[in-house]
Amino acid sequence: MKIIERYITRELLTPFTVVIVILAALFSSFSSARFLAGAVTESLGVTAMLKLVLLRTLIALEVLMPIALYVVIVMGLGRLNRDQEINVLRSAGISDDRIIYAILIVAIPVGIISGVLSIFVRPWAYEESYILNAQAEAELNMDRFQAGRFYGSENSGRVIYLQTKDSAGKEMKDVFHYIRKKDSSEIIIAREIHPQEPAARQRPQIHLLDGAAYQLMHSEMRDTVVHLEKLVYFTDSGNVLDYKRKAASTKALQESDQPRDIAEFQWRLSRPIATILLALIAVPFSRASPRQDKGEKTYYAAALVFAIYYILSGLAQTWVEQGTIGRVPGVWWLYALMSMVALGLLSPGYWRKLFPRR
Repeated sequence: MKIIERYITRELLTPFTVVIVILAALFSSFSSARFLAGAVTESLGVTAMLKLVLLRTLIALEVLMPIALYVVIVMGLGRLNRDQEINVLRSAGISDDRIIYAILIVAIPVGIISGVLSIFVRPWAYEESYILNAQAEAELNMDRFQAGRFYGSENSGRVIYLQTKDSAGKEMKDVFHYIRKKDSSEIIIAREIHPQEPAARQRPQIHLLDGAAYQLMHSEMRDTVVHLEKLVYFTDSGNVLDYKRKAASTKALQESDQPRDIAEFQWRLSRPIATILLALIAVPFSRASPRQDKGEKTYYAAALVFAIYYILSGLAQTWVEQGTIGRVPGVWWLYALMSMVALGLLSPGYWRKLFPRR
């Protein structure tokens, strides 16, 4: 790599690293705040919540990386143009193609990383996050409960409390279990509770000893009380997931003929292409000169163009999901349009207008 290419790539890579770290940190902070507000820590624990935040951040990187690269090219090349460095390079015989080449040196690896995240990391991260969410909603998953605290789930309408728990988690005492159903509420109180290791091909069990079960009807004055010596409660393992397309492997999506699977498959494959095309489209918006009072207007235009792309990408995926557009052209019409826009903007005639000689 020649010195000019090294200089331009350094001017882009350094701020790109800073921007992507800031965006990832902001996204992680936002996700953590949402989970804390939703009492996810109470259901999963701090360690599992942090893992869930990390998984969500990994999923978001496939979108954050193209955004960061787009912003960095607009701002980075804008600084070079503002400081007259682009004009100096042109005066020294550096062609426009070499500037584009330097940008592609950065954009192509970033696009490849974005594609790897989308094709391989995205389904794995979604699967792990679905498992964590299933564990949070699992019925009486006693491993995550601590003594002396209430645990509730808004989705299942369940509230659980246990007074004491031994260090091994094998014995719990004075347990309160409430669940809200459609036409009734159920309360179970037990003196002791013992989780049981499941046998082969059996669901996990919890044994509740010396207690009572109350069934309270909402619409009728007919409640039921049952005193019990032992109640065997079958729970969910939290490891079996229904089919979810975002967690499906890319190969499985490729072989599917369902519109939603086709849309997900094409979205994953389009990430590298979108990253590179956005990088090329960002180049014209680096023409920011405060002396001409065009700097802020240029940045507003760049933001508007990215917003239009974001809206169109969502529409393209939705149309494929709904069957409005078939597998062909699928979402690819958008990237064909972006390619034409990029080629038009970066044509030699446009470059002469973009970076005029002085």
